[in-house]
Amino acid sequence: MYLKKVEVESFFKSFFLFFSSILLLMLVIFYFDYKKELNTLDESLLNKMRVCSFDLKCKDLGLDFSKSEGLDFYTLQKDNNGVHANFPILGSKLNALTFSLSKEAYSSEVKRIENELLMYFSLVSIGVVLLSFLFSMYTLSPLRNALHLTEEFIKDILHDFNTPLSTLRLNTSMLEAEFGENSKISRIQKSVQNILDLQENLRVYLSGHAHQKQEIDLKMVVQERITFFEKNNPQIQFKSSLSKEMVHLNSFAFIRIIDNLLSNAVKYNRNNADIELIYQSKDKKLLIKDSGKGISNVNKVFERFYKEQDRGLGIGLHIVKKLCDDLGIKISVQSELGVGSVFYLDLSALT
Repeated sequence: MYLKKVEVESFFKSFFLFFSSILLLMLVIFYFDYKKELNTLDESLLNKMRVCSFDLKCKDLGLDFSKSEGLDFYTLQKDNNGVHANFPILGSKLNALTFSLSKEAYSSEVKRIENELLMYFSLVSIGVVLLSFLFSMYTLSPLRNALHLTEEFIKDILHDFNTPLSTLRLNTSMLEAEFGENSKISRIQKSVQNILDLQENLRVYLSGHAHQKQEIDLKMVVQERITFFEKNNPQIQFKSSLSKEMVHLNSFAFIRIIDNLLSNAVKYNRNNADIELIYQSKDKKLLIKDSGKGISNVNKVFERFYKEQDRGLGIGLHIVKKLCDDLGIKISVQSELGVGSVFYLDLSALT
């Protein structure tokens, strides 16, 4: 059963909360039970010594005579030598009987009690783990259903976008053929393309393909995307310094990451500027470097709806970050206003 990241987080939080609560309660119960067992052992030894004071038939107990003056009778006492108890001798006021159990023998009995309780505690803990698992899955069920309904709703909307978007593209093409190149028509076409890109981003993110991984050649995949953007953006100079590197990930999700980063690099770059892609084989990092406008607040660049320009919706890089998290790619950015930005994709966990 495939669990999304938020579902895994919810599952472990529920499991930890339930298990730790029951475990704490179990520790308290077993602690008092342990104390009760020790008291029972002490009472049993004292009763045994009391019986022995009458018949003197105690093979496993030590017997000695002591001066009765200042002694506590009928009380089990513990010291470094073990446990012992004193009993008066009928008809004698000077001497008393002292029965004892060696420290090793007493410790052996205590150890037996501890082992029995530990075994019982282990068996109960296994049951609590299973119960915690079932409880966590039960509490997770409403969240899974809600996420499933939300995803299905979004997928339906994305599918319904196709008809109006196709109509828009067809009509803008007809307008362009009738009136020639026009800035207003061009803006409409770019807006439609932005929606199409967003639609594809959401489709890949919701599909769960990030968990369907295969081994791909990083150089070949990235070079294909560079070629695609070169054809559509002749005003930008693309440079690449790539080496053959096999990585284990989902190619569809990875292509969306590269496409989004290259699209932003083109969108916020200057004419006749350049975009450079570099793979650092030593650090296993892919760098996408542009000479564009730069980013003023790199700490917020991956937040949803955050944008510094009028163009775009502020969702693209947020989806990029989500896809990177799902693929196990660490993404970071450095930027300087008026100089450009560098996005770092750490692929060390995938090679």
